[in-house]
Amino acid sequence: MIPFPISEATPITYAGPLPSEADVVVIGCGVIGVCTALFLAEAGKRVVLLEKGRIAGEQSSRNWGWIRQQGRDPDEIEIVKEAQKIWRDLATKTNVDIGLTQGGTTYLAHTQSEMDGYRAWMDSVKAHDLDSRMLNAAEVSELIPNMSGNHIGAIHTASDMRAEPWVAVPALAGIAAQAGAQIVENCAVRALDMTAGRVSGVVTEMGVIKAPEVVLAGGAWSALFLRNMGVSIPQLSVRSTLAATQPLPVVQMGGVADKKLAFRARTDGGYSLASGGFAELFVGPDAFRALPKYLTQLRADPFGVRLSPAAPKGFPDAWGTPRSWADDDISPFERMRILNPTPNSQKIHDLCARFERMFPHLGPVRLKSAWAGMIDTMPDIVPVMDRVATLPGLTVGTGFSGHGFGIGPAAGRILAALATGREVGHDLTRFRLSRFSDGSAMRLGPAI
Repeated sequence: MIPFPISEATPITYAGPLPSEADVVVIGCGVIGVCTALFLAEAGKRVVLLEKGRIAGEQSSRNWGWIRQQGRDPDEIEIVKEAQKIWRDLATKTNVDIGLTQGGTTYLAHTQSEMDGYRAWMDSVKAHDLDSRMLNAAEVSELIPNMSGNHIGAIHTASDMRAEPWVAVPALAGIAAQAGAQIVENCAVRALDMTAGRVSGVVTEMGVIKAPEVVLAGGAWSALFLRNMGVSIPQLSVRSTLAATQPLPVVQMGGVADKKLAFRARTDGGYSLASGGFAELFVGPDAFRALPKYLTQLRADPFGVRLSPAAPKGFPDAWGTPRSWADDDISPFERMRILNPTPNSQKIHDLCARFERMFPHLGPVRLKSAWAGMIDTMPDIVPVMDRVATLPGLTVGTGFSGHGFGIGPAAGRILAALATGREVGHDLTRFRLSRFSDGSAMRLGPAI
């Protein structure tokens, strides 16, 4: 099989040098960090974007590639609608085909309970004027011909889109660089530089950059970075396994999912396959600390996550990973440049078998590639986008819970606005950091 396209062997595109100062430093070259740097650069700010490994080396290149409104938390809807507009605009600013396609999103239902859940979600987002609609069994068959299974209906949003993550995010980085962002790969940020109780820059493995504002978009590593700075957030990371097939006849141009299988068409003619409702948590120190915050989620879906006793060496929540280190120490971020979990081989087999059963006329499914990623998740399944009160000068965007790729461009614009004191254009109450410490009841995002 073909190896995953981004690894530590990938040539460094942006090698530096490291500047001595900036207006804003952004930590993390996933889709959130790249888009934050892009909007800061377009606003005329001197912005430095730092990545410990390679651009989009982790979850931002390993996700499903869906740019969806369907199934979102109501408070995310207007943000993702903005993101879709930005995606279309950005696709015209690069000569790279990022695979941006409006193919729609379809969630299949096997039971009346699932149909009721879809209707409840549609009721919750009525104010947002989406084109989502309920389908009966006959309409599902018309939308996706030759599909086997006992589906009784579905919910479908025709305006949803998709793109190829491992192509799209590096292309967005190219747009940010053209706008003036200075990008440095293979340069880990060890800690914040603090002066008189507020952020004054960052300490990297290559030296110090002075800056009055820092944006942390570290994905699965954000909680570990913050813990070293004295801030605790209940973010965990779960493993998601994906597979890519060799080219097959077209069965549907958009994204389709039920509780066992999710698939979408790829620009190479194959399909990306994933599990519709399955993830794996490696239990470590943070999992024990955060457990009380996750009880609501566990009660709502007790079998949605499989527990494994220990993370591989060097993972953010591995038992042996340091939780604190000095500025002049080699940090965990340098010891693991790219978080590259091994995919679940049994799950890959199951995904292919389910796809074959769903579309028996296609014949045997031949694999092109398989990989896994670590999804940064929060107890209520929505992200944090906020300033950090105890570390003035720091803005955090993390915990996007598998929703980050699609919403990324708008989230980046929001974080850039937060870091520079400009109007964000959305109510961010739902995404405040303090919701985990101010006694607020845990309100889960949609589980459809």
